[in-house]
Amino acid sequence: MSSESLAGRVAFVDMSGFGLHEVGAKAMRRLWLRGGFPRSFLARSEKESAAWRRDFIRTFLERDLRTFGIDVSPRALRRLWTMLAHYHGQVWNASEIGRSLGEAHTTIRRHADVLVGALVVRELRPWFENLGKREIKSPKLYVRDSGVLHSLLGTESFDALESHPKLGASWEGFVIEQILSLTGIRDGYYWGTQAGAELDLLLTVKGKRVGFEVKYADAPRMTRSMRIALDDLELSPLYVVYPGRDPRSGRSAGGDRIGA
Repeated sequence: MSSESLAGRVAFVDMSGFGLHEVGAKAMRRLWLRGGFPRSFLARSEKESAAWRRDFIRTFLERDLRTFGIDVSPRALRRLWTMLAHYHGQVWNASEIGRSLGEAHTTIRRHADVLVGALVVRELRPWFENLGKREIKSPKLYVRDSGVLHSLLGTESFDALESHPKLGASWEGFVIEQILSLTGIRDGYYWGTQAGAELDLLLTVKGKRVGFEVKYADAPRMTRSMRIALDDLELSPLYVVYPGRDPRSGRSAGGDRIGA
């Protein structure tokens, strides 16, 4: 029997948990806290949801990865996954994390690649071009499911989340996942310069660059950073996504459109 290539005859479908477009805006807060895994989202109580997520993390590390043929210490991956949760939404540095964990930066990168490949961590790559500015060229990392992120951070109630320093970063990662899930776009980017201008998410839609800035504020305002991103990246348009109320529709999880 000879092996045959399946190139051109295989279609890939990206599967994710529940999205906001499926559960509705009224369930946004619940989806953000619990994440999109069905058993976590549909649990009868916050306690049951948190317990399921803790079991998922342990089972994923101790059993599932070995099933995929990945032979890495579950304890080492758990430490790294937890550390990445505290770096959620930041430009990451393997050497810095390696020093904290007592591991070589090459080991950290290899283990991070395992988590990215297993679809539990997202690597958001930087967008850069010749703009005559010093642009950031290192990726950001996000824990893809917000419920799993909150379990790794130990913030399994909304009260705990609201008082946690990663509150804004958690909201940012949640919004980015919802946008990518809704649009079906696989490759998103962020943009930033050494001078401090930045854009949380950059997508190309029908040949046009569309930007998204995520803010955890009731009424975010236009900033200098947004103006720079609009001009330098020639965005059409720039959306600002925030968890307040949209003054034009009265809906939760509002968004404002800026630019052409």
